[in-house]
Amino acid sequence: QVQLVESGGGLVQAGGSLRLSCRFIGSPFAWHVMGWYRQAPGKQRELVAQITGGSSTKYADSVNGRFTISRDNSKSTVHLQMNSLQPEDTGVYYCNAHRLGTSTEDDSWGQGTQVTVSS
Repeated sequence: QVQLVESGGGLVQAGGSLRLSCRFIGSPFAWHVMGWYRQAPGKQRELVAQITGGSSTKYADSVNGRFTISRDNSKSTVHLQMNSLQPEDTGVYYCNAHRLGTSTEDDSWGQGTQVTVSS
């Protein structure tokens, strides 16, 4: 059983920065691809960034060059550094853990943290 505990959301003006953190509790952290998703009001949840156990990364086109995902395998933690934030980045951000070799239906999710960017 995996538990994900997020922190770091908040309110920021356009152009500002925030750093989200997600603490992973449970089965071996290195076996999981970690990701950050977001859901804006009235929209579907979308992938923002993803990082493998070997620290290969993938980003949504809308955040590439502004956001950086990283992981600390010694602390079982994943971070999302968000710079040059824009109002369209507003939403609830969720930490995701996908264990390699399993169905995405078995993924673990955090409780979500609100990010609000004012114009």
